[in-house]
Amino acid sequence: MAARSAKELEEPFTFVVGTDGALRLAPRRSEHVACASGDRVLGAGEISFYRDAGRWVVNEVSNQSTGYCPDVASWPAVTQALDQADLDHPDCFTHAVVFRRCPTCQEHNIVREGHFVCVFCDADLPRRWNVDRNADDPDGP
Repeated sequence: MAARSAKELEEPFTFVVGTDGALRLAPRRSEHVACASGDRVLGAGEISFYRDAGRWVVNEVSNQSTGYCPDVASWPAVTQALDQADLDHPDCFTHAVVFRRCPTCQEHNIVREGHFVCVFCDADLPRRWNVDRNADDPDGP
């Protein structure tokens, strides 16, 4: 981050937490799947930082990744990776996105205002996260 210009630091970064627990960053316009080299992840989203007393601190962090559509329940993996990187951070996602795959048309949806209805076909969306490549896999994104 130190090598980035002030202008570049105004934008959030793309991030993933690999299955090894490591935090990986890429420029915002990068795809999460590319940031993870196509591998499975424990978490993904966007993250921004600021400097405080000579340290990098997480300003905002979300699970906004349409490549992985991670559940909000991925927060513990994200916080563990941030702690491992010795970064101060918020206590939860500052912007949590609820993703669901429609069981009828298979399209990915962002649930807004607790309205669990597919925007493509009006089918009811499940209350439980189901967007994994293998939806029967309980291990998450």
